[in-house]
Amino acid sequence: MSFSKVMVLGMGKVGSLVGTLLKHSEFEVIGVDAVERLGMPFETCVLDLRDGAAFAKAIQARGIQAVVSCLPFSLNLPLAHAAHDAGVHYFDLTEDVPTTNGILKIASTAKGVMAPQCGLAPGFIGIVGAHLAKDFDKLRSIELKVGALPKHPRGSLGYAFNWSPEGVINEYINDCEVIRMGQRQLVPALEGLEIVTIDGVQLEAATTSGGLGTMCETYEGRVQDLAYKTMRYLGHFERVKFLLEELRLREDRELAGKILKNALPPVDEDYVFVHAAVEGWQEGQLARKEFVRCYPQTEMADGHVWRAISWTTAASICAVVEMVRGGQLPQQGFIKQEEIPLDAFLRTRNGSLYLKGGHR
Repeated sequence: MSFSKVMVLGMGKVGSLVGTLLKHSEFEVIGVDAVERLGMPFETCVLDLRDGAAFAKAIQARGIQAVVSCLPFSLNLPLAHAAHDAGVHYFDLTEDVPTTNGILKIASTAKGVMAPQCGLAPGFIGIVGAHLAKDFDKLRSIELKVGALPKHPRGSLGYAFNWSPEGVINEYINDCEVIRMGQRQLVPALEGLEIVTIDGVQLEAATTSGGLGTMCETYEGRVQDLAYKTMRYLGHFERVKFLLEELRLREDRELAGKILKNALPPVDEDYVFVHAAVEGWQEGQLARKEFVRCYPQTEMADGHVWRAISWTTAASICAVVEMVRGGQLPQQGFIKQEEIPLDAFLRTRNGSLYLKGGHR
């Protein structure tokens, strides 16, 4: 069933761009934040999103048909419940596994879709990985990697917090679900270090939590090895492990985030590196398929230049919203990212940005 009225929650860098892209895609957008946000090209209002009753009332009063959350993962589960109870579509960017599992539990009784994990990783990277995997008769491995990095790295960490510090610390500390030697299991974060070269740039990759979304469930029994890794500039993970393990900052996530955010403020010029590779057998022959891209900051429809991490994340969730509106995805229940067809995704107004904005 087509819909047009969307409430976007959180008017930070990503949320404001999500609202802008959806407006350019002919949705009626209402942006919500805890403080007044001026200068947006769509209507905004102030609402305490920790107040579930007020949020539910706003959905009903404004005739909202879909909710798109661009808030930290820790706020999403109560909002997903409110959207479920209101009978509207729900989309978010969470990488947090318990939050996703909580949404999955209520999805079977939802009147609309429940679509968490619609960002870059989980999200776009899973769509790409599943697209590569579908052409194999038998799968050996699915390797998925993403890195959001400053264009001009400085210091020994070579990083900048253009993304949520809370989310990054969560990914660095929580155990990671993988499939290894055919068995679904949990492994520690920041393990399995390997070197990856993209466009002549050497990066290192290590396991981090949440990037696979629901893919282990989907591919269990179908692939020998499946893992997600985050890419960083060389030397990053050794220093992060020193901070988290030897200095024991993993015991205080809030303090770890505060220290790193203070040391590594966001920058305007960045890259998003995407590396997906699938190995398996086609007509009896072992083969490997790859999707490797580097996405820089890009000028968007509003005439502003947006960071790579912002526009790739926003374009991904907006493309999924478009596909649900257009009837290209289920209209009810839980949507797995790996079940979204890449070709149709890239044909949407917002998904097509991945074709225009990147290079091999």
